[in-house]
Amino acid sequence: MTEQQRMLIFAGSYAEPSASGVYTYEWNEAAGTLTKLSEVGGLKNPTFLNLDAAANKLYALAEIAGADGSKQSEAIGYRIDPKAGTLTEFTRGLASNGPTCHIQKSPDSRYLTLTSYHKGTVSLVELTESGEIGRLLDEQQHIGKETDPSRRDIPHPHSSFYSPDGRYLHVPDLGIDRIMTYVLNREAGKLELHGETLLHAGAGPRHLVFHPNGQFVYVINELDSSVTAFAYEAVSGKLTEVQNLSTLPEGYSGDNGCAEIAISADGRYLYGSNRGHDSIVVYAVDAASGKLAVVEHVSTEGGHPRHFSILPGGEFLLVANRDSDNNLVMFRVDQASGKLQAVCKEQLSKPVCVWASRF
Repeated sequence: MTEQQRMLIFAGSYAEPSASGVYTYEWNEAAGTLTKLSEVGGLKNPTFLNLDAAANKLYALAEIAGADGSKQSEAIGYRIDPKAGTLTEFTRGLASNGPTCHIQKSPDSRYLTLTSYHKGTVSLVELTESGEIGRLLDEQQHIGKETDPSRRDIPHPHSSFYSPDGRYLHVPDLGIDRIMTYVLNREAGKLELHGETLLHAGAGPRHLVFHPNGQFVYVINELDSSVTAFAYEAVSGKLTEVQNLSTLPEGYSGDNGCAEIAISADGRYLYGSNRGHDSIVVYAVDAASGKLAVVEHVSTEGGHPRHFSILPGGEFLLVANRDSDNNLVMFRVDQASGKLQAVCKEQLSKPVCVWASRF
């Protein structure tokens, strides 16, 4: 692999400002090794990242204290030096009036959206043409609604995802068992509620992924360890459920909570992570109906797989295990079957987000 084609990995973690929290690695496929190139500190819990590889930029979130002592969040931008694998901060700014767990960039690179699990909000932050953090434009507060008569739910949005055409922003909220759909009013700088999709009570939708054909959406449900498949109507942004199935093997009765979901570039295989069972579930995707069939469950070779990423090219999948000695585990993906085989393990303190790109 030439230097210009090398694969760089970016990892975010739980960390105090006095320690490193964002890391850069190089993945050498031929040698089967992950090599740390650089690390940056000064951030409290930069747990989620957004990679803009085309512009050589990486965005992170971090907790800060407001004037009244309340928890707020900043967005921080880094320039990536592909040759050295180093990160240089070039911008930061207030991005949410609460602690956040997810950061997303709009397809046109003009906005960031951050979700606050604890405060129940999704915020909209402007980006300048050069990618610098601008104003905090808007925050939408989710409202608790009853879906289970035995309890009153509290909003806990965990992520935000733009539709492939950039028309809609879909925000899974695991507290109220809904996916809230927004449109962006650019003139007013506001997120406007367009609609909502109700899942079954106790599902806990956390993250979602679009099928490459744009016709299906898959949501991983943290609380009841399931995946829900939806048909997607691009013009209206409507989600229509077509299937719900477990992420766990039959007979497993231990504790579990799901985290991340991803799909292969060809749309043939879907992957989800189980924290408790500590595994990746692999599904085969029916191209016509969007329905899923279980292929296998594979141990993540570590504890609490909070995030994972399919590397460009689709031949490898990298898992971030938050709680174990083997924190970063690389798997080879069998292109014919979608099955996984562990090929490399690396230690890193409490990683919770990993992204990769060729540079």
